[in-house]
Amino acid sequence: MKAIAFIGLGEAGIAFATGLGADHPRARAIDIKTRDPSLRSAKLIQAGQAGVDIHDAPEDALRGAQAALCVVTADQALPAAQSYAPALDPGALWLDMNSVAPETKQAAAAVIEAAGARYVDVAVMSPVHPARRNVPLLVGGPHADAAIAVLHDLGFTKVRKIDGPVGAASAIKMIRSVMVKGLEALTAECVIAARRAGVLDEVISSLDASAAPQSWRERADYNLDRMLVHGLRRAAEMEEVVKTLETLGVDPALTCGTVLRQRALGGLGLAVPPEGLEAKLDAIFSAPQRDDA
Repeated sequence: MKAIAFIGLGEAGIAFATGLGADHPRARAIDIKTRDPSLRSAKLIQAGQAGVDIHDAPEDALRGAQAALCVVTADQALPAAQSYAPALDPGALWLDMNSVAPETKQAAAAVIEAAGARYVDVAVMSPVHPARRNVPLLVGGPHADAAIAVLHDLGFTKVRKIDGPVGAASAIKMIRSVMVKGLEALTAECVIAARRAGVLDEVISSLDASAAPQSWRERADYNLDRMLVHGLRRAAEMEEVVKTLETLGVDPALTCGTVLRQRALGGLGLAVPPEGLEAKLDAIFSAPQRDDA
């Protein structure tokens, strides 16, 4: 197989790149965080541990690459396509694995195709950890078959083709996120209010009586953990969900609230939350600048 490149080497990039094995050329990557002197050393160490060569110049990262896996934050998905499209080889595959609206993916596709490369809409349908290359992927657009062959060769095991134009796979992810991220935001609002009212245990007991196998204490603990660690990234994704719903003529009232709640908790700076629901709530209440929490 020819070389592959990662656009962005954050949590997803590292998860997908680690352990590709001797059957593949050493992966390359470009990550804008390496431009920050305070982050560069740590990023280079991360890349080395994952078996990835970081390059500063797009041409060095992308020259000869059969495929580029774009795994940046939602707000950088289109700028990344615009920045790196000129460096892609003719016919190279650009696998846009970012959580953005169908319209954003269509705009990125226009940029990539105009540069002579091939754009692929990929939706990552669950957290990348601990699944890594076992994460479920939906793949769409006119070059889906070629992309699926590359993904299988890289060791991705749960890849499914979605019929339709660029944006079809993304639409599934965006609309699903209304529920997934929305439940997280509702959970936070509920348990924060219950704690302030002094009725947390009673509220949780009431929810347990009408819910499923996992206790609501466990569910609330998990949801707060996800929001505190990834709230800013999820807020950016949910802004794309707002676009999706507006395009469909659906008023995104609750989804707009989800953006605010995810951003509020993600912005508290608790990148390593304490264990347990009560400890997380204590940390939320004691953190500065928690106006929306």
